[in-house]
Amino acid sequence: MEEIKFHKMQGAGNDFVVIDNREYGFSLDEIIKFTPKLCDRKFGIGGDGMLVLQPSEKQEVDYTMIYRNADGSDAGMCGNGARCLVLFAFKNGFNATQTFNVHDNVYEAEVHGDNSVSIHFPVHVQPKKRTLNGFDLIQADTATEHLITFVSEEKLEDEKELVSTGSELRYHPEVNPPGSNVNFVYAESDQNIQLQTYERGVEGLTLACGTGALASAVASHFHNQQQDKHATYTVKVKGGTLKASFDFTPDTSTYHQLILTGPAHFVFEGIYSL
Repeated sequence: MEEIKFHKMQGAGNDFVVIDNREYGFSLDEIIKFTPKLCDRKFGIGGDGMLVLQPSEKQEVDYTMIYRNADGSDAGMCGNGARCLVLFAFKNGFNATQTFNVHDNVYEAEVHGDNSVSIHFPVHVQPKKRTLNGFDLIQADTATEHLITFVSEEKLEDEKELVSTGSELRYHPEVNPPGSNVNFVYAESDQNIQLQTYERGVEGLTLACGTGALASAVASHFHNQQQDKHATYTVKVKGGTLKASFDFTPDTSTYHQLILTGPAHFVFEGIYSL
């Protein structure tokens, strides 16, 4: 029976099982196979997903990040997970400033004095309006797929309805495959928003979604037809508060230099027997 040393971490309530694969050398197929076991909240450790610190697959990065949803599927990028893995790497000998890749994208990150972490996203986003099943949506893909809809504060608290709508839109044939995360946004003011996200692969609401926070901030700027060339949004989620900033090029309606900043915390560590 193989034993795996793990850490449990959370970023704004988005929780993860974290392992250092430099010790084990698990293949991707092995990681995919055991992820649902470790992430199971009844029979495993419990988590929204699995984070793996992998030896560098690119010459120009410090390490490679593997992230799998709780069901083992590929989530693309996970912003809250990335912050946790960066802090994990920092506590395990890496510098406070780091580079890592997720698939082909290379990210830069900094650990701050309060253990909050900033992740720089190397993506260019051009939002577009969509209408699916009668819902007016904005599609804004921030290294993973996101749909955004604006709701009242009252509707943001109706979690049963959010789950129903999120599931309906997540599986809509026009966005499958691979499906999409679905974000419900209430705008408190021009640059302060509240957010709930139905996450693909978790198949429910999570306490936070980092890429969803970035996508929702971009969508808010786009929806309000704002023209300022740099903006920072405060994004309140059930698990805490995130900061999402970006630059905007009006001529091409392109968002770039996306930065996600927020907390990362160790919860506990242990040994799991496969």
